[in-house]
Amino acid sequence: MQLGMVGLGRMGANMTRRLMRGGHQLVVSDLSADAVKQLASEGAVGSASLQDLIAKLTPPRAVWIMVPAGGPTEQTVQNLAQHLQTGDAIIDGGNSYFKDDVRRSQELAGKGIHYIDVGTSGGVWGLERGYCMMIGGPKEAVQRLDPIFKALAPGKGDIPRTPGRERLGGTAEEGYIHCGPSGSGHFVKMVHNGIEYGMMQAYAEGFDIFKNATSKDLPEALRYDLNLPDIAEVWRRGSVVSSWLLDLTAIALTENPTLSEYEGFVQDSGEGRWTIQAAIEEAVPAEVLTAALYVRFRSRQQHTFAEKMLSAMRQKFGGHVEAGAAKAKKSA
Repeated sequence: MQLGMVGLGRMGANMTRRLMRGGHQLVVSDLSADAVKQLASEGAVGSASLQDLIAKLTPPRAVWIMVPAGGPTEQTVQNLAQHLQTGDAIIDGGNSYFKDDVRRSQELAGKGIHYIDVGTSGGVWGLERGYCMMIGGPKEAVQRLDPIFKALAPGKGDIPRTPGRERLGGTAEEGYIHCGPSGSGHFVKMVHNGIEYGMMQAYAEGFDIFKNATSKDLPEALRYDLNLPDIAEVWRRGSVVSSWLLDLTAIALTENPTLSEYEGFVQDSGEGRWTIQAAIEEAVPAEVLTAALYVRFRSRQQHTFAEKMLSAMRQKFGGHVEAGAAKAKKSA
């Protein structure tokens, strides 16, 4: 199947590679000519502009956007809409606000252009592991693009089947689902990221307690000099708190048990804030997720080992660089 890919950053480039491995034809575009040249050398069709990308696609076209949420995504959608035709589709695979998806889908519907929002999880590991996708948009358009989603998804792999799942059918076991109408895909991904905040915070606080078990404020008989890499590793094997986040934590601690390369300045992507806003609008108590978001705010004023843990996990799964580290690198 043919697909246009706009945005060749950490995820866009690897998604392009995974799709090409799956036999799909990719036409690519990016603000960086070097990024386009690199993917073209690997088999993609390069383009010099969005209009050029569209001209190289055969109707009905499909263009996947992987650019930062907010202004860059809005501008890209509007620019594409000027040149696309009835029956074409725009797919936003970034972390857009679901209410923006609803607005855009309504605007594009008047032009006969399908708008599909895809909450995409997989980070820098997605090329090999695949991408978990939560999809919103018109059913017919989503079904037409199923070969694309199937190629990007992880597939069933070796994960044991959930008892009774064989009666339900669908694509969830493959690693992607059609959640519902426009906005629903990013809504589900938004809450996914809010939950992620809480899970990361729980690991971070637990390991901070371990690290401070040597405190001189404790009676000497109650002080423990614990091996943090070993604890993370043993929990990966049979523990009820095992997860991919714990796997990444174990990697970071094995590389450096003190996490001294991390400052502990923890950014938030915006989706944690949106999750809390949705909880407020629905009058749903979300104490853990709210507290985890506020910890990230506080981390920009003072840092603890727990915040270093959060920074390490963000770097491992998404390649996120601390703001402090980025500033230091820029001034160097």
